[in-house]
Amino acid sequence: MFLSCVIFPPPPSIFMTAMSVVSVVSMANGGYSETVGKHMQYSKFWNVNSEKSAAKQAKVSSRNGMLMLYTPAFFAGLSSFWLFPDDGFRFLLLKSALTFHFFKRIFEVLFIHKYSGAMTLDSAIVITLSYFISTSTMIYNQHLSQGLPEPSIDLKYFGMIVFLLGIIGNFYHHFLLSKMRKDGEKQYKIPKGGLFDKVVCPHYLFEILVFWGFAFISQTFYAFSFALGTSFYLMGRSFATRNWYLTKFENFPKDVKAVFPYLL
Repeated sequence: MFLSCVIFPPPPSIFMTAMSVVSVVSMANGGYSETVGKHMQYSKFWNVNSEKSAAKQAKVSSRNGMLMLYTPAFFAGLSSFWLFPDDGFRFLLLKSALTFHFFKRIFEVLFIHKYSGAMTLDSAIVITLSYFISTSTMIYNQHLSQGLPEPSIDLKYFGMIVFLLGIIGNFYHHFLLSKMRKDGEKQYKIPKGGLFDKVVCPHYLFEILVFWGFAFISQTFYAFSFALGTSFYLMGRSFATRNWYLTKFENFPKDVKAVFPYLL
């Protein structure tokens, strides 16, 4: 069977099986919700509720909210070097990739991004828990896979290539977004440069690659299920973002896709 050639046998853990199913279903549902207007309230969609209901919601600044999103997951990755010091080269690659990804996101929050709004506290808590739990679970699942038969097709080096392509592309397009505004400016503009001429959210496209990089490095069922769920969510968010641009800018080019150039 092809799957047995590329994925570790599932560890004998009901918890891991349940987490794999919950991850892909909940993330796919989140992506669908984005397409029908039920948004996680951050970035462009932080105030999508009516002014009256939005005024009752607890909020944090976008900068503080984004720091909240990524810091626990970063420390989960960092602590894994101490908790699981001798679990092999594949595990070392996975721990390093996860930790570096969230370090990069914290760096961008502190030094790259420009902010114009806020983030509702309930959305911040949900996303923070998602990143922290998924990172911790991916690490723990990899630990449980130690001693199981290795997949006959080794994808960890391919995974590192996919991860590096994703991390570089994601950073580059975040940098382009930051350069669209001068200090103090808060209005949105149509992004230019890089793949922004082809898709609305190239940073999401490259973030999808980051999570598939994790999956190929890990080669566990949980890592693949979370990469698939993340893809569904970011695709939904991208479709919502494209619709937002179409309603806000009359001159927004109709041939610019949501997330995949020339396709979707």
